[in-house]
Amino acid sequence: MEEFDRKSMQKESQKFEKDVHLLKELEGKAPKLFGIPTGTKLDEMFFKVEEVEGKFVKKPLGGIPYRSVLNVVGIPDTGKSIFAEQFAVYQAGNGYRVLFVTSETPAEFLYTSLKEKSRALGFDFSEIENNIVIIDASQEDMLRENTFSLIKTMEFAMKKYKPTITVIDSITGFYEHKEMLARQIVRNVFNCLKRNGQTALLVSQKRSSQGAETAEAAGGLAVAHIVDGTIVFDKKLIESKWDEKIYGLPIGEVIRTVRIDGCRLTGHDTSTWIMEINESGLIVIKERLKEFVRRSK
Repeated sequence: MEEFDRKSMQKESQKFEKDVHLLKELEGKAPKLFGIPTGTKLDEMFFKVEEVEGKFVKKPLGGIPYRSVLNVVGIPDTGKSIFAEQFAVYQAGNGYRVLFVTSETPAEFLYTSLKEKSRALGFDFSEIENNIVIIDASQEDMLRENTFSLIKTMEFAMKKYKPTITVIDSITGFYEHKEMLARQIVRNVFNCLKRNGQTALLVSQKRSSQGAETAEAAGGLAVAHIVDGTIVFDKKLIESKWDEKIYGLPIGEVIRTVRIDGCRLTGHDTSTWIMEINESGLIVIKERLKEFVRRSK
């Protein structure tokens, strides 16, 4: 009986052993800190601190942190999907394999959009076609309603095509009518991405009652609390004389902004930046909002 209890305790101990680590033991597993370029000024807005001749100096990371999972959130028509598509094409155009999971736009329409982004960025679309793998969940109920099926499909694509970048537009599409389960769904997807070494963007939709400038989205703060950081896209309609005075623009104009709300992996610029969607349909980050306002007066 004692021998049975001893073996039982030993087996129970081994079950928990894999989750307990001495910090030193994690050194070889920790990912390096460097940037994955987006091709926008956002690449300069993440930074790391290095010691140079006895002084600590901020150095741009050169992109979003490697193997980070970031939330891209905003109200409609702020540039979230454009940014996600632009990032996917930019990475694919530079020779990296990208997994694009769409729960909003059917794959054939996404094809057209990505082709236009490729042309605007000056990439050979034949290379883009071979470097972006699409999972179309927009018309497949099983993928949208069953997180297990979604993750298994993603892991099949990761094993077969070996992407290093994943874009999900939008993560909201997988819990749009069951927001009480948002935290569980996002956590499972997040763990899948981390387990498979992905650098990822998760696009999140806002509900009308949520502040446009916050990291909150459908499902509350479920996404923001779980992921490594949040990028908030916003827009301001000039609709009063007071707005005209502050921004130096006529009534009816729209100002778009972008801000890194937080990132637990590295330092980042906390300013709100003016950005625009140019005639080619690309995101261009221009200058800090405070500088724009000061210059407009």
